[in-house]
Amino acid sequence: MYLPIVVLGFYSFNKSPYSATWQGFTLEWYQKLFSDDRILSAVNNSLLIAFSAVTVSAVLGTLMAVGLGRYNFPGKTLYRGISYLPLLIPDIAIAVATLVYLAALAIPLSILTNVAAHIVFCLSYIGLVVSARLNNLDPHLEEAALDLGATPIQAFFQVILPQLMPGIVCGCLLAFVLSLDDFLISSFTAGSGSSTLPMEIFSRIRTGVKPDINALSVILVSITATVAILAELIRASEDR
Repeated sequence: MYLPIVVLGFYSFNKSPYSATWQGFTLEWYQKLFSDDRILSAVNNSLLIAFSAVTVSAVLGTLMAVGLGRYNFPGKTLYRGISYLPLLIPDIAIAVATLVYLAALAIPLSILTNVAAHIVFCLSYIGLVVSARLNNLDPHLEEAALDLGATPIQAFFQVILPQLMPGIVCGCLLAFVLSLDDFLISSFTAGSGSSTLPMEIFSRIRTGVKPDINALSVILVSITATVAILAELIRASEDR
């Protein structure tokens, strides 16, 4: 299953503009890629959307996980189910629903609507990872902090949050990769001039895969693999 990725990387260094024949080693396609204004603009949009969505989701997802894990309130079970619903709903359904909702409110599509749509599913992933981390914490530590005179806010920031930080980081890395790679939701909620990298790639490969797209794909695979490995190392270190 990983063989196509290896072949992709192999042909990204092929001097021939056609992937079928090998005509020698070259870095021309990588040089061409980094001088492509459309690609650079799409990369900028993707990073801006991913960082913005993950930042907001990290705060809201952590608060949501702590609220669901530590407090009881009316409708808690229903709220929990709704909060994690984006994990179960297909991306195409979320994309269409978001587009219909924005159209009903007459909100013009822009990079902000794209960020808002990404927050919807990033929030669920971060909340789920933080909840799993929270369930493994000793609840007596928070009680001890309260008994020693700490306020609930102080107990959260000085006792709970430091222990949740590895889970928050892992959730943010996972959400960042998912946001960076998302195509369906972005294509339905992005406005004019806010094309993301997956959208730009799709628009170019409809007429055939070019060597510069091979080079771009290799870079994307390398970035996402690095982030995924980093998240796994953090999770493994916490398990130990």
